[in-house]
Amino acid sequence: MQVPPTERASAVIPGGVNSGQRRVAGLEDLIVTATSGATFTDDSGRRFIDYHAAFGPPLLGHNDPDVDAAVFDVGRRLDNVGVGVTPVEIRLAEKLVELVPSFEKVLLTVTGSEATFHAIRLARTATGRKYLIKFQGCYHGWHDAVAMNVISAADKVGKKDPLSGGILPEVLDATLVAPYNDAAAVERLLDEHAGEVAAIIIEPIAHNIGAVLPDPGFLERLRTLATKHGAILIFDEVITGFRHGLGGYQKVAGVTPDLTTLGKAMANGWPVSALGGRSDLMEMFSTTPGHPAFFAGTFNGHPAMAAAALATIDKLEREPVHEHVFRLGAMARQGLVELYDRLDIPVVVSGYGSVFVTYFLQGPVHTYKDLLANDVELFIGYRRRLMAHGVFELPLNLKRSNVSYAHTEADIEQLLQATEAAVREMMDGR
Repeated sequence: MQVPPTERASAVIPGGVNSGQRRVAGLEDLIVTATSGATFTDDSGRRFIDYHAAFGPPLLGHNDPDVDAAVFDVGRRLDNVGVGVTPVEIRLAEKLVELVPSFEKVLLTVTGSEATFHAIRLARTATGRKYLIKFQGCYHGWHDAVAMNVISAADKVGKKDPLSGGILPEVLDATLVAPYNDAAAVERLLDEHAGEVAAIIIEPIAHNIGAVLPDPGFLERLRTLATKHGAILIFDEVITGFRHGLGGYQKVAGVTPDLTTLGKAMANGWPVSALGGRSDLMEMFSTTPGHPAFFAGTFNGHPAMAAAALATIDKLEREPVHEHVFRLGAMARQGLVELYDRLDIPVVVSGYGSVFVTYFLQGPVHTYKDLLANDVELFIGYRRRLMAHGVFELPLNLKRSNVSYAHTEADIEQLLQATEAAVREMMDGR
């Protein structure tokens, strides 16, 4: 008797998956066997239009031929050596410094979590201070200093809410949590811990809870407060960088942080990330001999991954990628507004550029507490039903959806038709 793939996986991989959010309730038997453009295929041959897109990296679409060709070309002639530097790393660093307003110097690593980890370590090295300010609803990776207060239950908001066991209480105590879009709360924390706050870290759009946009003046106020109190302002643009523009969301907002992290769409899904910022800060890393902030990694600046990023950036510069995905994103958002108005269901359709999400609540939405009113059952339930209509949005509360360059107007039309059918099924079931 043949053992099902999911059972084989669970026999050797804890829980059967290699990342905690991949085993979503109701999708325990999903085995993905192929990706192409705007779609993925499972082991039953079912093909889905993919709006989850691995939380957003494949901005150009899955298996982009130009990016993949660049990876294979470099990989055939240049492997990871682990000494010195390669020409492709230099070219990528030069391009990133050219494009991103905050980048005077840049270092490459593998994951977004690593980039934010090093940004926080650097801020503490530079300031000699202890505390970090993050925002409820924002996610900055798996490491202890920030693995807390993301999608919290109502009774956990305003308290320490770690994502994991095994985090020392002293580490949790060193992270202060503020409401997103509440600059006054940030100012109070800075005053209460005067001279002790090393950094303020923020997603400039709170995308890990869908798409909560910054209120006018909020990011500017953070810049002013960080400067006044001598804290390092870190923009976590692992999601927003490149997806929202070649210069990141900081260029859109006109606010320049001290440090910025990039990843995800930077290389269309190939594993590479970056940390860049002010030269005086970046020079404190041990990549400059004798300097105090340790920075190392066997796969940092891997030539093939750097080539993927360069090829992605090249395509973003040469072709109307952002124009296309912004147009389809707007089409999706407008279509969803009209759909729910027709169904007489109160919603807030939010997003920016290529990102969209529907919250089932009465608006407006400015901060995480507003999202506690979201109808979780409807949010998750209609997304599960989408699969029967050939469309995939991640059935996990508050998660955003993403459009790629490979998506078409016909795909958006199918999304809207499938959404209406799925939501009607949910409402009929109630």
